[in-house]
Amino acid sequence: MFSCHIFTTLVTNINREQKNIMQRQEEFVLKKILDDNKHSIYRICRIYAVSPLEPQDLFQEVVFQIWKSLPSFKENSSMNTWIYKIALNVCTRRKHQLKKSNRETVRLESIEFELSESPTNINQQEKYKALYDCIYCLEESDQKVIVLYLEELAYKKIAEITNLTENHIAVKMKRMRKILLDCITLKLK
Repeated sequence: MFSCHIFTTLVTNINREQKNIMQRQEEFVLKKILDDNKHSIYRICRIYAVSPLEPQDLFQEVVFQIWKSLPSFKENSSMNTWIYKIALNVCTRRKHQLKKSNRETVRLESIEFELSESPTNINQQEKYKALYDCIYCLEESDQKVIVLYLEELAYKKIAEITNLTENHIAVKMKRMRKILLDCITLKLK
């Protein structure tokens, strides 16, 4: 009887220690993922954000979804591909939610703040604003492709993330370059 109790206690302690080790490993992996990808994730969030304060909210939501999905990562793709997919899905889902709720909500678009990494040159700011506005006018699938392209990903990687062919990405990019060039040129005149 006594030895059975000791054995049960020992197994319980081992299980608890294994859980603690696994939890620390998950925390380490999440920290590494965020250290390696935080700038890319934030840039994607900024492109999809509507108000100046929204990128931080989107970033937090992306991080939460990465953390929540981490145990189910199957390594069918690279970690970066998986993270880009999560970031794009969170941002596009939020965009759809905002479109639905925008009829009932008053947005405070006048709130502005200057990020430390924002361009200080007024001309550069105008160019970024024009690019942002032009990207926002694209179809959703094109927005995803151009955002990943601006992250300097290869067509092959963009195709993997968006589930399109590499050739389809090349065709889309050729068409979007022209659309964006025309749009930006018009906005900067």
